[in-house]
Amino acid sequence: MPAVDTRNISRDSLFLMADLRLEGADSLERVKVRNLSAGGMMAEGSVRVMRGARLSVKLRNIEWVDGSVAWVQDNRFGIAFDHEVDPAQARSQPTSPDESTTPRFVRTAGFQPGYGEPDKLRKI
Repeated sequence: MPAVDTRNISRDSLFLMADLRLEGADSLERVKVRNLSAGGMMAEGSVRVMRGARLSVKLRNIEWVDGSVAWVQDNRFGIAFDHEVDPAQARSQPTSPDESTTPRFVRTAGFQPGYGEPDKLRKI
């Protein structure tokens, strides 16, 4: 891993969930993605990792990306990807609705024609 400081690389602050698999492990861990750039990400979760550990991360709309742990601090850690990804893809909505990746708080927005009677809306 090169000793080049990449902190000046543009990164997006966001909140997504991702699946993580440590090299040699059979189970998946669920982590929060705190920020994401083309070359890596910051994750937060209860999974215990060590600097240099190899892993794969499944990001929304990107699929599995291989990388290694660059740093660890408490329950947060940085992951350096083996190859660059497009962070805009992870921000975009999934192309096909999938119950496991769509947050439960997402609802259809606003009034929909044919749903209820507009003159009988309850005033709050």
